[in-house]
Amino acid sequence: MNKKLKIALIVILALVIVLAGYLFWYGTNYAHADSSVDALLNGTENVSVTKIDGGLFLDGPGNESALIFYPGAQIEYTSYLPLLMNLSNDGVDCFLLEMLLNVAVFNTGAANSIIDNGNYTYDKWYVGGHSLGGWAASEYISNNPNKTDGLVLLAAYSDSDLGDTPVLSIYGTKDGNLNRVTYNESKPFIDNNLTEYIIKGGNHAQFASYGVDPKNGKASISPEQQRKETEEQILKFINN
Repeated sequence: MNKKLKIALIVILALVIVLAGYLFWYGTNYAHADSSVDALLNGTENVSVTKIDGGLFLDGPGNESALIFYPGAQIEYTSYLPLLMNLSNDGVDCFLLEMLLNVAVFNTGAANSIIDNGNYTYDKWYVGGHSLGGWAASEYISNNPNKTDGLVLLAAYSDSDLGDTPVLSIYGTKDGNLNRVTYNESKPFIDNNLTEYIIKGGNHAQFASYGVDPKNGKASISPEQQRKETEEQILKFINN
């Protein structure tokens, strides 16, 4: 092996090691779900929680509509159980995806494993996500046209054409993470099918239950109020 080739291989190997180390750090340095979420893993009187390949299935009294949810990056996926449990209790069954290294962008096509497996017979399928998980859900819509009935974005946006897919976008006025300039620039990708709801006093973190985000704005409403408004808008979007 000549000297130049040997040096090149060493450099490539070093870069691979650095990248792998960074991805491992990024995926394991995540926000953990609040301890109060643990009780929801056993379900409630009206909603059963079942571990499935790739996540959790929340089966409530509804049987017509389902939402497949992509969690935000570096956030423990069970943090979204309070919001999704409420939705399932009120008629929209939910699938909460668990992502490799807590990063949804590694598997934007994850919803296919649920929609295509034949075990579920819903009339309407929706995908959604929070923050970077919302972007991943929008990529799913872009790459799988006509497989779903709508997209729910929580403090998120799309940079791909979503065609005529109806989109519900929700964010809080105290959100310190969402880039509003980029968010507004992304609206043309949604065409004329955008329903936007802005939660007064809501922030980036309170869609889920994972404690305080140091980069986030300070909310002036409770997490329960933010989730309540979010659930109401999602139910309205799906039922209409």
